[in-house]
Amino acid sequence: MASTIPKKAFSFFKNLEKNNNREWFTEHKPEFKSIEAEVKSFYNALLESLQKQDDVDKMKMFRIYRDVRFSKDKTPYKTHFGGSFGRTKPRLRGGYYLHIAPNNESFIATGFWEPNKDDLFRIRKELELDAVDFRKIINAKKFKSVWGDLVGDEVKTAPKGFNKEHADIDLIRKKQFIFTKKFSDAQVTSPDFLKEVMSAFKAIRPYFDYMSEVLTTDLNGVSLID
Repeated sequence: MASTIPKKAFSFFKNLEKNNNREWFTEHKPEFKSIEAEVKSFYNALLESLQKQDDVDKMKMFRIYRDVRFSKDKTPYKTHFGGSFGRTKPRLRGGYYLHIAPNNESFIATGFWEPNKDDLFRIRKELELDAVDFRKIINAKKFKSVWGDLVGDEVKTAPKGFNKEHADIDLIRKKQFIFTKKFSDAQVTSPDFLKEVMSAFKAIRPYFDYMSEVLTTDLNGVSLID
């Protein structure tokens, strides 16, 4: 099982950026499939490592083909690899993501990309009630040194039913609750990349533990799962 990302993955994507058409890709598909197999091996190694420190039940590596039906960009192929790792529901919430792209655009991400309506409302109600513990976790010195600031889409003022003057409206207005960390091409292809990713993913656990408790209990702290 490969524990490094091959440098040729970046060179392939750089060439694909200049030749993003079916004719070129078809001609170079055997090269791509070989690279894809190596990269998938890395994703599987990451999955194996995650399962040693967390309850992760699945890994999904996304296909290179783009869905262009509703996009202005009609190029048929992605110029990156992407894969997600899901924690075991319903007891655990949150997920991990690894994005491999050239030109120093690789990153990892964790958190809640598209919480469903009920989960989003539950998170907002918790923050409305008391955001002290949430802020303590995301502003902890060690946590912040790894993950930086909370990011994600948000509504402009306040969600329906919430006071726009609330002291924690900066958190309540969030629609996504995500943390990201960037890596250079040199870091991604280094032998230490897997270890660096795992170190960052380990640092997110206090956040996941907090959010999992919120999303598996009601506002009185009563469990919603068996």
